[in-house]
Amino acid sequence: MSAEYRVLARKWRPQIFEDVLGQEHVVQTLKNAILHRRIAHAFIFSGPRGVGKTSVARIMAKALNCETGPTDTPCNACVNCKEITDGIALDVREIDGASNRGIDEIRELRENVRFSPASCRYKIYIIDEVHMLTREAFNALLKTLEEPPPHVIFMFATTETHKVPATILSRCQCFDFRRISLKAIASSLKAIAAAEGIAISDTGLAWIAEAGDGSLRDAQSVFDQVISYGGATIADGDVETLLGLTDRRFVLDLSRAIVARDAARCLKIVEEGYFAGLDMKVFYQMLLVHFRNLLMTKIAGDAPGLIEVSDADLAHLKALASEVSRETLQRLLDILLAEEEAVRRSRDPRINLEAALVRMAYLEPLLPIDVILDRMEGIERRLTGAPPASREGRPAASPAYDGPEPPAARAVREPVDPATGPERREDPSAPDPAGDDWEGFKAFVRQTSFPLGSKIEKGRILDRGGNELKIAMPKEYAFLLGPGEKKRLEEIARTFFRQDSLRVRIEVVANGPAGAANGNGAARNGKNGDLKRQALDHPLVKKALDIFPGAMIQEVIVRNSDG
Repeated sequence: MSAEYRVLARKWRPQIFEDVLGQEHVVQTLKNAILHRRIAHAFIFSGPRGVGKTSVARIMAKALNCETGPTDTPCNACVNCKEITDGIALDVREIDGASNRGIDEIRELRENVRFSPASCRYKIYIIDEVHMLTREAFNALLKTLEEPPPHVIFMFATTETHKVPATILSRCQCFDFRRISLKAIASSLKAIAAAEGIAISDTGLAWIAEAGDGSLRDAQSVFDQVISYGGATIADGDVETLLGLTDRRFVLDLSRAIVARDAARCLKIVEEGYFAGLDMKVFYQMLLVHFRNLLMTKIAGDAPGLIEVSDADLAHLKALASEVSRETLQRLLDILLAEEEAVRRSRDPRINLEAALVRMAYLEPLLPIDVILDRMEGIERRLTGAPPASREGRPAASPAYDGPEPPAARAVREPVDPATGPERREDPSAPDPAGDDWEGFKAFVRQTSFPLGSKIEKGRILDRGGNELKIAMPKEYAFLLGPGEKKRLEEIARTFFRQDSLRVRIEVVANGPAGAANGNGAARNGKNGDLKRQALDHPLVKKALDIFPGAMIQEVIVRNSDG
């Protein structure tokens, strides 16, 4: 009679701490606790299914009761270790919390803990799915758990820690188990395949690991099923057929059609998937995850931990993400997220899916702001012939000045002999044809930096003698010219007046410039000036002025408190 077949999940169950996959933080803590004899009387192992909670509890039981222990490396050869491994040890009881959840079972446990171990060092109770116990059962366990006999240790495993009362949690050492990464699961499956003599590609193993969804036990169960289907030599097509991965083809084709903005193709793919038997709600979730992965690929590339897919799928994601901007991917994902609840509740989710896909396919692509600014600057340069502004000081797309060109500005753009350099005036104090041309200077500033030109609109030239240019600014506008603006204005003035050593000095005056300078007469002062200054100091107004370059406050209207 042939030996009983053992499934991979049981055959390859971890037997020592070093075999546990992906839970290094838990393993290291428990090993140190054993080495330093700081063993608690109660533990709670919480986390997703199939990540090693019960296996760690068994290893811990062997480590404490091994004939060579307590040790962090149980021998698995002594009587105690073998009995615990086979599940027949009298002093190590595994209890299913789902089927033994009542108060009677806990009362029986309380009676048994008083007796000493039969053959082991410790009497250990492992309660799986402990959150399934009733409130009365938890209350009955509470006193025993708080002050158990020295020979008793409790180990609880649960997938839903939030259902365990806080009074129980506070009396236990809690360990959170994590999902196991796709690469770690695939590596473990590869070692199992080599030991079992199974030929399978890395892509097939990656698909199986992905089907495990972070659970090594689930991935091993799927691998068992794939071996039964394909035998000792497993082709990728076998894995694809068994796992129903044809859905992935529809997702990839659909995403390509969306990026290509082919709405008709999108609807055709949905129809094919519908008649192929796809669950539209499940398919929608797959599409949502796919576009999330596309966005993550666009932002972070192949940063570890963000995208858990096979190398082949990652290559497909990178290729598709390279064809579309991050802004467009973000908007496509936003559409899917906005319709998720409607699809989940809909009686005919296909209609909701089709409507969302049409919106996505007809969505106008967004260009990055840098590209837009570069294009607008190129148009402005072609219209005005001005040199390109530096990236650091570049304004946000200012309209071109179409008025009369000042003489000095025209002279700056004239060709310069590289051998002699630009011509300079030898006598700075000599009269300059553009020296008093305030309107021409303002026009040149607006042409170079429109936001700065709007800030000096209310000013006027007081004096320009020697190497100094004095500009008068009303006190309600003077604060607009900070150190950065003054430095930039000085650079523009040196270009306009063709003096490398020219300095700009701002003088604050109580009244605005004369009507000839600003076209509005004397600036208002008193109460109205104070109101305008208060408005300009308001953070929201400052923000608006930053967003809309060239915007100006023309009038401040006081609203009565009674509306």
